[in-house]
Amino acid sequence: MKQRHFETFDALRFFACLKVFLLHLPITCFPVFSFFKKDGGIGVVLFFVLSGFLISYIIFNEKSIVGKMSLKNFFVRRILRIWPLFYLMILFAFCTPFILDFLHLTSSAQGYKPNWIASLCFLENYKMIFEHSEPNVTPLGNMWSLCVEEHFYLIWGLTVFFLSLKKIPYAFIIVVVVANISRFIFYANGLDTSDILTNFDYFIYGAIPAYCLVRYREKADEWVLKVPKFIKHLSVVVTVAIVVASPLASYPFKVLVMPTVWGMSFAWLLLLFSPQNSNFGISDNNIISRLGKYTYGFYLFHCIWIMFFIQIFSRFAIPLDNVWYALLFAVMSFVCSMITAILSYHCFEKHFLKLKKFFR
Repeated sequence: MKQRHFETFDALRFFACLKVFLLHLPITCFPVFSFFKKDGGIGVVLFFVLSGFLISYIIFNEKSIVGKMSLKNFFVRRILRIWPLFYLMILFAFCTPFILDFLHLTSSAQGYKPNWIASLCFLENYKMIFEHSEPNVTPLGNMWSLCVEEHFYLIWGLTVFFLSLKKIPYAFIIVVVVANISRFIFYANGLDTSDILTNFDYFIYGAIPAYCLVRYREKADEWVLKVPKFIKHLSVVVTVAIVVASPLASYPFKVLVMPTVWGMSFAWLLLLFSPQNSNFGISDNNIISRLGKYTYGFYLFHCIWIMFFIQIFSRFAIPLDNVWYALLFAVMSFVCSMITAILSYHCFEKHFLKLKKFFR
């Protein structure tokens, strides 16, 4: 069963990862940059919505055509995509103190000492919640979102396996309600929202357009293609405006309202970009789309390089409050992170991804 390919989605991955990258850069020397790096967590939200769309489309489509879904194949495909690099990064994090000692670099005293059992079992996000802090070893603090992804795969895979496609919308409603109630409880108690419950609705917002495409097949594509082009461009402009302006907004219950606004806005864009043979979107041949193919590695590697260059700039007393040095720092961090991600994909991850063809 050949899987449908969605152009533009790789480009969206790149933009999501770029937003997270900007958030982690320790640069505050000019206001424009500081403004655009605010609310970098929106990039993670876009990742979740994208993941919810793609994963749900695959299993909805399988269930629609075959009449059922293979849990074994689904879980093995997810393992082959996530686990190899995830556990390689766990190994790197474990070796980080020895690497720093060898390079005569200092380690961070901030954060908690890693619990390797929690890290290995995809429970780093809950460790962060209970500790009210982050691990003091890079890139463990950045891996909380991967833990949430794994929890989503497990819960959503089992849900779709046991429910008929006709009953899936009931699951949508339940998840959205539970997620918003959980978010309210977490914020009321001062807890970090890095668990699955407070993030589950992001995946579901992505799953809803995927469900429409599967249930209504050609009709859904035809309907989206008929949407006037100016409406599509306006949707992109409005979504970008929401992402850029959201840090400036201040009103009661903002932390509860904005997640829904982000999730629904991103889901609407995914639906607009989804039709095949459409002239609306970013081609796979575009450099942004090509770089978006390596965002998994970039997401994990960029914190390592940022921390490394912080040490180097500090050792040579290079001031990051200087605009040109700050730009140099950003460019070096980006280039090294992307090169490492490309090498990781072709030299390591790709060998595991080739095995996915046996579990279609």
